[in-house]
Amino acid sequence: MKLSEKELKDFLDIKVDQYNRPEFITHDPISIPHQFSLKEDIEIAGFLVATISWGNRVSIIQNGNQLMQLLEEAPYQFIRESGSGDMKRFQHFAHRTFNGSDCSYFICALKNIYLKHGGLEQLFKEIINQGYSIKEAIIHFRNIFLELPHLTRTEKHLANPAKNASAKRMNMFLRWMVRIDNRGVDFGIWKTISPSALFCPLDIHVGNVCRKLGLLERNSNDWKSVEKLTSKLRTLDPDDPAKYDFALFGLGIYENF
Repeated sequence: MKLSEKELKDFLDIKVDQYNRPEFITHDPISIPHQFSLKEDIEIAGFLVATISWGNRVSIIQNGNQLMQLLEEAPYQFIRESGSGDMKRFQHFAHRTFNGSDCSYFICALKNIYLKHGGLEQLFKEIINQGYSIKEAIIHFRNIFLELPHLTRTEKHLANPAKNASAKRMNMFLRWMVRIDNRGVDFGIWKTISPSALFCPLDIHVGNVCRKLGLLERNSNDWKSVEKLTSKLRTLDPDDPAKYDFALFGLGIYENF
């Protein structure tokens, strides 16, 4: 499908408008953090559900809701006040390969981040505000997140762009937190990071759509492709390139484009 840049922008803008609507929330993992109003609850719920966002979306939402119940519907309070004895409740939690031991570590690591590092937003903004990109911020965050003793298996649940991983779920989470969205879908609660810095989440569905549209030539869905795709999207909207995730995702999932 060969379109001029103007035709491509017009087509994708129409699809953004079509899918970036409150109706989108109900059947998407972003519905989990939308259950909360406190900033810290939103970002913790968002991070945890983004972590398990692969596979069937019905299962993701079901397990995301189960995880919020285990956190007593108050993620920030639970994480701040939890002790080692509270980790037993997570031992039977599982979403695909993300199991109870992974979940327990994630809760402990989040507690460490909020008590000793100023919270999730702080870890990202301190790197980005020094002039580094989202890639370096994700790597920095990952290093801090894994600084406590942990099982090696848990590391696979935090993608590492330093090893060329696409970090789809992390880029999706950052879109939720950073993107200022007057449609009420993305939260835009991290005011210290500009939406222009975001990278577009890339998975197999988005990758296939991008190749058909001529937005991406590389066959691999890796970090190099994330950079090349986002670079193209920034020519369409330099201030908000990640908004096109709605269009690309919608075309792939709902329209089998």
